[in-house]
Amino acid sequence: MSVKKKTSRRRKIKSIKPAPPVIDTLTGAEYINREVGALEFNSRVLHEALNIRNPLLERLRFLSIFNSNLDEFFMKRVGGFKRQLLAGVVARTPDGLDAAGHLQMIRTRVLPLLKLAAECFDKEITPNLEKNKIFLLDYKNLTPNEVEWAKEYFRKNIFPVLTPLAVDPGHPFPFLSNLSVSLGVTVKHPDRDEKLFARIKFPQNLPQWVRIESSEAPDQYRFLNVLSLIRENLQMLFPQMQVQDVMPFRITRNADVERDEEDAEDLLEMIEEELRMRRFAKVVRLEHGANPDPWMLNFLMEELELNESDVYEISSQLDYTGLGVLADLQIANLKFPIWNPVSPPALIEEEKNIFAIIKSQDVLVHHPYESFTHSVERFLKVAVEDPKVLAIKMTLYRTGDNSPLIPLLIYAADMGKQVVCLVELKARFDEERNIYWAQELEKAGVHVVYGIVGLKTHTKTTLVVREESDGLRSYVHIGTGNYHVQTAKLYTDFGYLTAKEDFTSDIVELFHFLTGRSLKKDYKKLLVAPVNMREKFTYMIERETNNKKLGKPAHIIVKCNSLEDQQIMKLLYQASQVGVKIDLFVRGFCCLRPQVPGLSDNIRVISIVGRFLEHSRIFYFRNAAKDPLDGEFLIGSADWMFRNLNNRVEAIVPIEDKPLREKLWETLQIMLNDQVQSWMMQADGSYRKNLADDPKLVGTQEALMSLTKSRWVKVKEDLVKEEGAV
Repeated sequence: MSVKKKTSRRRKIKSIKPAPPVIDTLTGAEYINREVGALEFNSRVLHEALNIRNPLLERLRFLSIFNSNLDEFFMKRVGGFKRQLLAGVVARTPDGLDAAGHLQMIRTRVLPLLKLAAECFDKEITPNLEKNKIFLLDYKNLTPNEVEWAKEYFRKNIFPVLTPLAVDPGHPFPFLSNLSVSLGVTVKHPDRDEKLFARIKFPQNLPQWVRIESSEAPDQYRFLNVLSLIRENLQMLFPQMQVQDVMPFRITRNADVERDEEDAEDLLEMIEEELRMRRFAKVVRLEHGANPDPWMLNFLMEELELNESDVYEISSQLDYTGLGVLADLQIANLKFPIWNPVSPPALIEEEKNIFAIIKSQDVLVHHPYESFTHSVERFLKVAVEDPKVLAIKMTLYRTGDNSPLIPLLIYAADMGKQVVCLVELKARFDEERNIYWAQELEKAGVHVVYGIVGLKTHTKTTLVVREESDGLRSYVHIGTGNYHVQTAKLYTDFGYLTAKEDFTSDIVELFHFLTGRSLKKDYKKLLVAPVNMREKFTYMIERETNNKKLGKPAHIIVKCNSLEDQQIMKLLYQASQVGVKIDLFVRGFCCLRPQVPGLSDNIRVISIVGRFLEHSRIFYFRNAAKDPLDGEFLIGSADWMFRNLNNRVEAIVPIEDKPLREKLWETLQIMLNDQVQSWMMQADGSYRKNLADDPKLVGTQEALMSLTKSRWVKVKEDLVKEEGAV
């Protein structure tokens, strides 16, 4: 039966002739610059810090996220353009910008964001913190008793770990670690005219803000800026010297380090070497405090080989990420209501065998509304403990510290099961952690694979092979998010659990591709990059275009993190021009230009920003269905970016069971009707907030929390009734 379907599908694909391309090469008229899109996204994050609908301490956290996003942007994107300049690369993006043009454009857009962030902190957040008896204090604001406390705190907890490093003929310019905060100090010998530069690194294991222990104001939260405490006690670090000026500063290094995997004999050694190179990579940004000493600033710029366009004066805090100690304060009325993920209805009875449940029905889990612990972690834990399970295979992209999943895999290997773990060493900024876990797994006897040369393994898949009465049976999990217990509480993601043979056999073949260099091209159900995913998505978009021409129902809805692939964009423009309605939920940057007359009139691009990071990928194609629920639904790990479709191993899976399609459709409809958390992209690449005046309206995430909780309560009540009847 399956062979006939496969043959029929092939004939169907060949019988539909794709419409001629409307655009051969994208230009600025059809293309939004990727860097513009990324900075626009971070602007939306910053807006959440300004948004008075958000609780005050959550606004502080959004400011920290904005800061962290910008740091990563400079390390990756600005670092990449700097490397292009040094290499003499002259390539231009479709809007005509080369590396130098990008750097100039980025600075022009970043400066207003930094000013807005400073105003947000100084004029919005700080005064409101004070209204709630939370005070952020410099040394000069302390009471006499607090001064005495601060002096003692400095003597015991800070002074011993500080290391002033002077620069002179006997002392070279010190190494500055990435994103480290320092105090630059100009000092002078009392009997000489020569200025000297000294640097004091702020230890990264110390808090930037410390709560003052005082009985004077027991109902207040009073925090001292530790940098100002160090500044006030500089004379202890430079006795007998004249301290002339002080300037806080912070540097950012390039994280876009070139690698050549083809010539690498050992991928692990190559990544370890890359981490060493990154530590000493060129500085791409210098941030400094207000009103700097010109001599000190010029000295730093010369030593770091920077020009004025690399330097950013910060009028407020150098590093908002250090405010986490405040954002973590447990003050209920200043934070989002606590959300505890609930068990998925299908898995609510913990005493039932999870394999029996999955065998009887497919399960679709929506994190963080539904619990990762009670679904994915339970699936793996039961597999490890079940004597009938013979093999466990898993891909790990990011897993975090103290992951409960790693010990489970190690225990499974100890139990004699065949355990295979593909660890992606090239997961940006998680390389060091992944190397550690890979080595720990190898020590325990787990078969560790580092992936395919030239490709990142980004797919989120687990395969469990179990011996049952009728032979071997496989169970799989395919997700949109990483196997990361902490981010599963903060990122929205879907996970699919099934025992259907067409799906599980594809996952078996996928792992053979990952571990054994299989060249298989024909998957029954899965869309696999870089094997058949681009071809399948191309077919689906062209099918909607042809259906619309024939007067049949046509609609495309996609939810992803980023959209940049030019071939996909051309196909979407073509579909829009024949009248296909296209709704794109793109959280981050989107290079497609919507709502352009004659080009993309029928395309809407929406970004949803809230307390959870929108991370799930959903793909919907109406496929001429009268009932929209009969269209095609898919979820998986890939965004519509060139790298995902060409340079990564990704997996997208169709969702076929109607109750599961209903769940996806319901989520998409809630998002389409959001008037609180959604931003509508304009034709020029800017975004307009869809903010209704009605305070009773709630955004997507609050609506899904409420809906999930009410359904969980209903299932629990029904179970109690059933038990009572029995």
